[in-house]
Amino acid sequence: MKTLKRSKPEMLKSQRFSVSAFQHLTTRLAEAEEALRAIRTGEVDAVVVAGNAGPQVFTLQGANHAYRVLIESMNEGALTLTADKTILYANQCFARMVKCPLEQVIGGSFRRFISAEDRARLRPLMKRPGKSGSKIRVTLKSGDGSQMPAQISIRPLAKQVSQRATIGMVVTDMAEARRTEELLRALTHRVVEAQEAERGRVALELHDNITQLLCAVLVRSQTLANSLPANDGPARGEALKLREMLGQTANEVERISRYLRPSVLDELGLAAVLRDTGLEFAERTGVPLKLDCAPLAARLPAGIELTLYRILQEALKNIEEHARARHVTVSLRRQAAFVHLVIHDDGAGFDAARHAAGRNGNGGLGLLSMRERVAYVGGALTVKSLRRAGTEVDVRIPVPAAGTK
Repeated sequence: MKTLKRSKPEMLKSQRFSVSAFQHLTTRLAEAEEALRAIRTGEVDAVVVAGNAGPQVFTLQGANHAYRVLIESMNEGALTLTADKTILYANQCFARMVKCPLEQVIGGSFRRFISAEDRARLRPLMKRPGKSGSKIRVTLKSGDGSQMPAQISIRPLAKQVSQRATIGMVVTDMAEARRTEELLRALTHRVVEAQEAERGRVALELHDNITQLLCAVLVRSQTLANSLPANDGPARGEALKLREMLGQTANEVERISRYLRPSVLDELGLAAVLRDTGLEFAERTGVPLKLDCAPLAARLPAGIELTLYRILQEALKNIEEHARARHVTVSLRRQAAFVHLVIHDDGAGFDAARHAAGRNGNGGLGLLSMRERVAYVGGALTVKSLRRAGTEVDVRIPVPAAGTK
């Protein structure tokens, strides 16, 4: 057997060649990884490949440098997804939202960033987002386990844009918007509290001062009428008319006082004030009102009673001014942990969708005020109405368990 022997200079030369080749391959591998990273993150629009026929330029599918620069400069997350919810593209803003490196976001599933409940709500919208897109609020799960409220705008992508991407998304951080909304709601509640306190003060002034003064004048006018000679018919008639007008004024002041803050609400509770309000409405307007009020085992919290009373007031005011109704029904029920108030009329109805957001002055602010009152006590208000088909106001408010505030 023949053994090949190398001299020492030849062995050193071979080792130097191996080290040089290894370093060269390492450098090329690093360059290749950097090129792949740039392609995946959209930093390049084309690739030049050297071949036997010379260098060839390959434009990356869907690449548009100006568009990518715009997307990366957004303060909102941007995504494109395949039909199976794989993320083909995401901008840096979305990566910051979910607190994950961009290379770990692209190529992964969008499902991991939302809860099972939100996935169920999102699924039908992603299957059929519609030509104009859809919006939904979800809670994003971040890589560090934290959560963030977000709004997702979903739009279908044209087939010409990409053969793989089918859905585009814009993700908006709603944390600041939610904080602003909470501050506005707290401010609204403080305004309502101040308004209720002022109403109570004015009602007390009317009842204790103005009404008593009017009653005193009424008695004096009666005394004056009685003191006039019987043969002085015109003067006596005028005195009696004056007494009648004073009586009407005293009754009107008392009605206004009850409207501002009915003492019966504090003393006897919600059911009693609903009956009084219904009777007064029917007598004043001539519209029959049927009250179906089930007995309540215990008094509701004062804030809930006041909210339901104000909802009834606003609803009856709208019926009187706009509905031209022939019948009104009011139902109050305690159902498990909720109290349920329904006010229905058979009047002209209106476009509830336009009025709900308070976008015009024909009743919109009243509905907005009702919604804010109900929302602050944790309830929900639904208004169903069609033109010439009447209106139904449905209020559900959770009632705290006994012993809780």
